Amino acid sequence: MKILIAFECSGRTREAFAKIKGNTVTSVDLEKSEISCSKYAQHWQTDIRDALSFNGDDEGPWDLMIAYVPCDHLAVSGARWFEEKRADGRQQAAIKLFMEIVNYPVKKICVENPIGIMSTLYRKPDQIIQPWQFGRGETKPTCLWLKNLPKLQPTDVVEGREHLVHRMAPGPNRKKDRSRTYQGIADAMTDQWGTSQNNDSAPKDPVK
Repeated sequence: MKILIAFECSGRTREAFAKIKGNTVTSVDLEKSEISCSKYAQHWQTDIRDALSFNGDDEGPWDLMIAYVPCDHLAVSGARWFEEKRADGRQQAAIKLFMEIVNYPVKKICVENPIGIMSTLYRKPDQIIQPWQFGRGETKPTCLWLKNLPKLQPTDVVEGREHLVHRMAPGPNRKKDRSRTYQGIADAMTDQWGTSQNNDSAPKDPVK
């Protein structure tokens, strides 16, 4: 499959999908990739809108898109700044980008975001997952909006319900560290959606 990982510089999801024979994977982000690209992977350091056209009538070159849409102006964790962000247009720009991505003409899409305003402005997510369902004993409720993909099933439910992301110390890399994908979730996406054979099945019971 040809897979696009939008808004990722860590390379975790890109390289997980690239391990499956037959996949070619491209990540796109304004930041350079934090790790080297493997044989069947590449990274484009650019704005997603410079790399893609949102006006196509067909499904374009991609079979699957995983999109970690920027949440700075959408997540409820920043609600105290919403009035300011609405006034200066930042929130409307973020909403527009989210909707462009979720409506991009790719057959299979997963759009990821924390709990935020898009659950009301767009629709409720298909599921909300937690790191502790995928081998990491932390809480970080994460919404997934899915198109033609089954719900992501837990792979390793572990003890621990610490909200460590919220407690990260201030610093120049705090934003990037808070948004970095957990490896267990990237691996689950790969195992469950990473081939054309294993992601066409009917959705299973929702993850609670």
